[in-house]
Amino acid sequence: METAIYKVIGVMSGTSLDGMDLAQIEFRKRESWEFKLGVCETVPYPQDWFEALRGAMDLSRDQLLLLNQRYTEFLGNVISDFVNRNNLDDIDFVASHGHTVLHQPQKKLTLQIGNLPAIADVAGLPVVCDFRVADVMLGGQGAPLVPIGDKLLFGNYDYCLNLGGFANVSMEDPTGTRIAYDICAVNTVMNHFATLLGENYDDRGKMAASGSVNESLKLELDALDFYRESPPKSLGMEWVSQHVLPIFEKYEMEPADHLRTWVAHIAEQIGSVFSVGTKVLVTGGGAMNDFLMKEITAHTDADLEIPDRLVLEYKEALIFGLLGVLKMRNEINCLKSVTGASHDHSSGVYFTPIR
Repeated sequence: METAIYKVIGVMSGTSLDGMDLAQIEFRKRESWEFKLGVCETVPYPQDWFEALRGAMDLSRDQLLLLNQRYTEFLGNVISDFVNRNNLDDIDFVASHGHTVLHQPQKKLTLQIGNLPAIADVAGLPVVCDFRVADVMLGGQGAPLVPIGDKLLFGNYDYCLNLGGFANVSMEDPTGTRIAYDICAVNTVMNHFATLLGENYDDRGKMAASGSVNESLKLELDALDFYRESPPKSLGMEWVSQHVLPIFEKYEMEPADHLRTWVAHIAEQIGSVFSVGTKVLVTGGGAMNDFLMKEITAHTDADLEIPDRLVLEYKEALIFGLLGVLKMRNEINCLKSVTGASHDHSSGVYFTPIR
């Protein structure tokens, strides 16, 4: 059987705003998909971009259009710099997620900035991007998109758990169908309270560990309607702003106590997902939060496994690289069983440099 080889750069920017993940990847298709991660790095956002992206959902339509143009050029330059600094001269294309600033699938709205055609010109490479819009137009949630990669690259695990801005999980149901959904917010909320303590994030969970749980606050968080909804379901920053933070605002507490209560709440939500004796792959920035992982472990009898550093930190960039490859092959990269779309489809758009 002839082996197909694709040399790709996967790019991901998550809602936790910890930076842009870029990963050099070689994919091989034999009997199944194989991958090899090469140069990988996270480019932190400069403070002005951190603030601009954090406040993006409050912008007007015209302001968002301008931000999209600026961010597309900024992201294209980050990609170009990554390629040039690392002498990556044999890349077939870039697969980029962009950055989500609006996600209201119930209104058929989702916006990931950085996906304008100009990105290919600035990056100097073909780019596959804008993976979510087509799914939302087909009645889906537009998220999560990573489960197709979980199925094709990490199918030896019973569950794949990502702890990023939000926690999401994917698994096979009893019929062998891949299903997935968002469980709760994670770093989007934790980072909010960490900034009140003068940090961008809670390193290893030390600040949360120093706080105390407010049981009344936790009970209100546990009662959020989202937790009783059936999949497919997904979350965005709008949910955090409209439903989570207003609950916290009712309780005058130290930020460390807010953090500790949030960890207690989400550890219980996440831990309850897994069946006894199952094997769970845990990735994303939250997997490096020792205190959070300790709390989740206390709420489950499953075996939680954290992979090697590159997979741990760059799994989403890796899988968006795979989504790009599948799109280029005109193969399914978005599953209706996961998003609720009307049918499986091959999502994304392709841009080539014109100069």
